[in-house]
Amino acid sequence: MPSRREADGERGEAAPADADPASLARAYYDALDAGEYDRLASLLDPDFVQRRPDRTFEGRDRFVAFMRDERPNTDTTHAVERVYPAGPGVAVRGRLLDADGEELFAFVDVFDVDADDGTLAALETYAAE
Repeated sequence: MPSRREADGERGEAAPADADPASLARAYYDALDAGEYDRLASLLDPDFVQRRPDRTFEGRDRFVAFMRDERPNTDTTHAVERVYPAGPGVAVRGRLLDADGEELFAFVDVFDVDADDGTLAALETYAAE
């Protein structure tokens, strides 16, 4: 199912490998919300790990497969409220919205960036309903 961004024709571009951590994080949300899973995969290190309150995903392929094929609602948008770019990674505060713009939950994502290749190496997600 296409995301609301995809249906509305909004598309971001993949961040270049030398992009700063804040640009990488924004490109991550853009690719995920647009349902552009190949672009999402290009932003992630092969050994990417996401830890979140309900589960852990180990490996880029496993994470992308879940986001593409298994998550219960793909018609969502990440409303980024604040990006904290200091440090070797980046933290992002925002809200996940459904297709009607209703808040599903608030989140804080903390990304680690692989300095060697400029990909997202890990993501720790904190969520509150």
